[in-house]
Amino acid sequence: MYAMQYEIPLPADYDMGIVRRRVASKGHLIDDHPDLGLKAYLVRERGVAGADTNEYAPFYLWSGAAGMNRFLWTGTGFSAIVESFGRPPVRHFVGVDFRRGLGAAEAPTFASRRVTPIPADGDPTAAVDAAIAGLDRCTADPALHSVAIAVDPWRWDLVTFALWLAEPPTTGGRVWQVLHLARPEIDAIEAWAARRRTCDPRRSATA
Repeated sequence: MYAMQYEIPLPADYDMGIVRRRVASKGHLIDDHPDLGLKAYLVRERGVAGADTNEYAPFYLWSGAAGMNRFLWTGTGFSAIVESFGRPPVRHFVGVDFRRGLGAAEAPTFASRRVTPIPADGDPTAAVDAAIAGLDRCTADPALHSVAIAVDPWRWDLVTFALWLAEPPTTGGRVWQVLHLARPEIDAIEAWAARRRTCDPRRSATA
């Protein structure tokens, strides 16, 4: 699993209706994109849910690199972003785990992202294990749609991304509104996460 996000800051007086109409008319076009576990179309709108800026910030979970490459390099998706907004930096992360929550059958309305630096003086395994252990508490929340953990191995940051049915509790991170959720291969990323947990020799040894 791979995670990916680009954040496009927009002027304070920008008409966010432009983004909403864009997503309403084009969001479905990626609903069958190969290797796409999910894509959350995210916005921050000044004055809403504590946001002090406007922003468009889609977030992706990919079940395979081939689909991500196709989206970025072959003119089947990212080219439209470049044409409309310029070329934003694209952050990408190595997937660690994914879980559906109790609210997975409903449409999420908010998303959160928490970034936790991994201490520079140790093995990142401990930080990853602690984050995975915390997922059991997180998935017990009835407002949770789904949650993913990934690592940025360049900055050594641990990233927890979650989708919610309502405005999330204080997360210590960034919060967006969800305009649309495409989830063509969500089953594939859930199956990948289950296999990873099963194949982890440390977990098998203590099961």
